[in-house]
Amino acid sequence: MVTSKSAVLQWSSYSGSSSYRVTAYPLNSLDPLVFSSYSQNTVMGSINSLSPNTAYTFKVEALDGTMTTLSQATVDGSTAPDVPTIKTASSKESKSVTVEFVEVLGASSYILRAETSDGSFFSETYVSGSPGTVVGLQPYTDYTLSVMSVSSAGRSQPSESVQAKTVVAAPQLITSSPSNSSIGVQWAPVPHAMLYSLTIIREDLYLQSRLNTTNTSVMINDLQAGTNYSIIGNAWSPESVPGDKLTVSQITRPSTPESITLQTVSDVTVLSVSWGAVHGAAQYTAISSSGLNCSSSTNSCSLAPLSCGQVHYISITAINQAGPSLPSYSQQFITFPCPPQPLRVDTVSAGNCSVIWSSVSYVDYYTAFIKRDDGIEETCNSTGTSCNFHCQCGYSYIMSVFANNQAGSSLPGPVLNHTTLPCCPGNMSVSSLSWESVMISWLMVRGADVYETRAVDADGTLVCNDTSPVCVLSDLTCNTRYSLQVSACNDPSGCNRTCSPQSYLTAPCMPERVHVTQSNSSSISITWTSANSDANYTVSVIGSVGQPLTCQTNETSCAVTGVPCGTAYKVSAIAATSAGFSMPSYSVPFETAPCCPDSLTAVQVTQAMSNISWSAAQGAQSFIASLNSSRGFAQCHTTQSTCLMGCITCGTNYTVALEAISSTGYKAECTYHGFSTSECCPSGIRVFGRSNNTLRVQWRSSSSLSNYTVQVTGNGKTQTCSPLQLSQNTCDVAQVICGAVYSVVVAPVDPSGVMVHFCSSRMYSVFCAGRDVGMVVYRGKRSVD
Repeated sequence: MVTSKSAVLQWSSYSGSSSYRVTAYPLNSLDPLVFSSYSQNTVMGSINSLSPNTAYTFKVEALDGTMTTLSQATVDGSTAPDVPTIKTASSKESKSVTVEFVEVLGASSYILRAETSDGSFFSETYVSGSPGTVVGLQPYTDYTLSVMSVSSAGRSQPSESVQAKTVVAAPQLITSSPSNSSIGVQWAPVPHAMLYSLTIIREDLYLQSRLNTTNTSVMINDLQAGTNYSIIGNAWSPESVPGDKLTVSQITRPSTPESITLQTVSDVTVLSVSWGAVHGAAQYTAISSSGLNCSSSTNSCSLAPLSCGQVHYISITAINQAGPSLPSYSQQFITFPCPPQPLRVDTVSAGNCSVIWSSVSYVDYYTAFIKRDDGIEETCNSTGTSCNFHCQCGYSYIMSVFANNQAGSSLPGPVLNHTTLPCCPGNMSVSSLSWESVMISWLMVRGADVYETRAVDADGTLVCNDTSPVCVLSDLTCNTRYSLQVSACNDPSGCNRTCSPQSYLTAPCMPERVHVTQSNSSSISITWTSANSDANYTVSVIGSVGQPLTCQTNETSCAVTGVPCGTAYKVSAIAATSAGFSMPSYSVPFETAPCCPDSLTAVQVTQAMSNISWSAAQGAQSFIASLNSSRGFAQCHTTQSTCLMGCITCGTNYTVALEAISSTGYKAECTYHGFSTSECCPSGIRVFGRSNNTLRVQWRSSSSLSNYTVQVTGNGKTQTCSPLQLSQNTCDVAQVICGAVYSVVVAPVDPSGVMVHFCSSRMYSVFCAGRDVGMVVYRGKRSVD
């Protein structure tokens, strides 16, 4: 490191040295100029008394105790330029000091050093030459200042210092224009300031005035409206030194606009507002008492949207950077009227209607426009709240009402659509479709969207709606007189119920609860219930075979004769009145009892069993045959035409009965001639041999009145014999051959003389006794052949 008159060198320690010597030689000279000596423990030292801005060769020698050089080293260097001299140091701004000094040879730049006495501030500022300025200082503060020259070799020592104080700071002016002829200026107190000065300059004419004050605010009056002013302010220190200056620009508020004009344009909802131009105004605002406003940089603007039926008080304010002017005097403006609200349309008389609306404010008169759907128009002006117009059935009318005043006509209000009632349909025709349905037709009429057909009776109303000129009413009540009315309807007006009704009587009610009972084997009685009045009835009895049977009456019962047995029928009734026929009643199934078989035969099969058979019976599905006597009862139930019955008592008279039963359980009681069983087969039969090759057969009978026949079969032939008298129980058979086997049957004879066939046969062997029969031996029974 070097200065203008010294240099500092550093070296490394050398072992064995006892001291070091530093010598300076002018460059390219061997004559030493100055030298310095240092102890053995020193490795850095300075050499002084050098010349400024001079090149040197510096040599460091390590010496022993005899001052003999042990080692040496050299280095070239230059000293810094000479120390400058300060001429003056002064402050014209609160944050800087300007220093004027004498420049020195060899300096490339300079360092201005500033510091406070208490050490709280220190700065070095590089400058290229004199004068130089130190910045970043505090207002009204004492500083110590010095200068150093700088070259590539280093910097010089600081010059002799001087003292300087910065001036006070400028007041921070805050301006405003409270009116169009004044400007208010205020500022915060400036530390150490004793007085303030303000200079006011009108910028367009460059006129100026000056004032001094010890206050921190001032009001400048009598200024020109809408004009820019420059205001320069500075503070004075206690030493009467002026401080920094601050310049601000302030414009006064504009004057109040005048010559205001209000008028509506083509759109009544827009109000055009104009006024005379104001000097210094940057913008204008028009404000309505209803809250509307508009702004413009020219001398006109439009207020929108205006509402109907209002009174506006409108004022204009001019505005610039300083603020708004005083508002102008308010101008009154009445807007266009509100559209009337149509309330209703009344029919005054046939073909004449009246449209009625509510009144509105600020109106001179009303105009009603009425247009019919075929294009015909009517217009009506009125100062009241109604207008009459021509109206006809079946037409639609569009109506709107406008209110008028000097600002114009109201906006279109709500359009009232009124459709008159449709005309009554003509050529009404009524025809019956079924027992409970009727069809009504008519001609279409103008203005009808739908047709309503009503059928009214004492119990209620049936309604049919259709867009076609025909309607079918179903589910009508039978035997009821209805009032039928066709009304043409449309959505807006409803239905025209002034049309004439037509009377209609429905078909009679269907007979109900038909009941059939059989009076005798060939006739039935039919009864039913009915809600009809003055009705005639026809009852049909239709069988599975044969022609239908009928009966007619005006009562609720009748009889049908000639009904055959064993036949299934369907019975129904139908009512008739002047309105037509009813629905047939529900068919009631009925069948007559089955027919009895034409013939019945009883045959005894065995002594205790008989077979009953009979011919076919119409309508019968099963039969119950019975035999009844005082000695017993036998019965069988079968679907066949024959029945085999056991447990029959022989020699008994039976009553024969037969029940024929249909598939549904109907029965016919059939009675036939009696049936008598044959006598019982005899018991205790014995056979004896007699002379003349004769056999005697003996038995016991259950009745002394019975007639028996003996049949003996053997040796290829059959012989018979009978008792000579009814009371006898024996008879003889001749021409018997001994040594043969015979079968013997003893059986009663029925009334027709035929021997019963169910008595058992007995086997006997006949032995010979000489030429005649001998012993007869019983060999047992055998089945009847």
